[in-house]
Amino acid sequence: MAFLSATLDRVKPSPTVAITGLVAALKAEGRDIISLGAGEPDFSTPEHIREAGKRAIDEGKTRYTAVDGIAELKEAICAKFARDNGLTYATDQITVGVGGKQVLYNAFMATLNPGDEVIIPAPYWVSYPDMVRLAGGEPVFIEGALEAGFRITPEQLEAAITPKTKWLIFNSPSNPTGAGYSRAALKALTDVLERHPHVWILSDDMYEHIAFPGYEFSTPAEVAPALYDRTLTMNGVSKAYAMTGWRIGYAGGPKHLIKAIGKIQSQSTSNPCSISQWAAVEALNGTQDFLPGAVQTFLGRRDKVVAGLNAATGITCPVPEGAFYVYPSIAGCIGKTSTGGGQDRQRRGFLQSAFGRDGRGRGLWCSLWA
Repeated sequence: MAFLSATLDRVKPSPTVAITGLVAALKAEGRDIISLGAGEPDFSTPEHIREAGKRAIDEGKTRYTAVDGIAELKEAICAKFARDNGLTYATDQITVGVGGKQVLYNAFMATLNPGDEVIIPAPYWVSYPDMVRLAGGEPVFIEGALEAGFRITPEQLEAAITPKTKWLIFNSPSNPTGAGYSRAALKALTDVLERHPHVWILSDDMYEHIAFPGYEFSTPAEVAPALYDRTLTMNGVSKAYAMTGWRIGYAGGPKHLIKAIGKIQSQSTSNPCSISQWAAVEALNGTQDFLPGAVQTFLGRRDKVVAGLNAATGITCPVPEGAFYVYPSIAGCIGKTSTGGGQDRQRRGFLQSAFGRDGRGRGLWCSLWA
């Protein structure tokens, strides 16, 4: 009899975590490595947020808290949703998890039954499909074409919905493409969803505050109030506030779903770190003055990297609307030879082995923090 669960046969380890671990090991050997793996800002957590964490330690706020977050943080999250998104939530409609990843995982564990389908626009964050599979569901992919800026169309969404569809995962600006949906483009998708009342929306808004000039962020429940009662709006402090290691994610949604998510969390991690929660209160309630400067830094990096990639023969790179990633197509390089020496052959072999020849293997995901 096999010792390990058969569920593991349905999933793969996180490739982002694997790459990050490999980079760390190579650096420990003294190798000069530039990591294009994990997506996190290279800025320090802002000082006022760090100080809030220190105060929490000094004031003895180091014990267990409520499973799904302290009241003060839930109140700060409610205020954030109202201020930034025009969404009204009560504190019993808020859950706080150990990063946005746990919130997503809890939601799938609380709602998916074997055979339930979850629509995932591609390219996608690598963890989405495996979290769905771990919860017993089946990922269904919609390909966002390069020519469409990696965005899906209402027609594609309509065609993908079946009686088994339970969720649509919506991520804008996107990891890994940086693609953002305009309010009009999002409204066209929500119009489709309004016609299918059995489909819920999981909106991953983690990159909300990293939006470049010309793009205005919107979230589904804001654009389509009719979907409010079947939308889980997820966010966190990791990316905008340079708090990836603090591990705080949160979401607002219907009370019965939030209660179910709390039930899952009560039997897994229990509460997120108490110190991190108090730092997150300061992040959401405190000054936001540093955000424009961070976005401007990412904008300069975006423009430099995109220009360089598009100047390279055989590479095409759309201009991201937000987040801190670029996602170029290397289709024009695959199968080509160069006049260079061994290094060029090594690079060519790396590209072919890393990105393959299948329908989704035409992009290079990299962060703009290096």
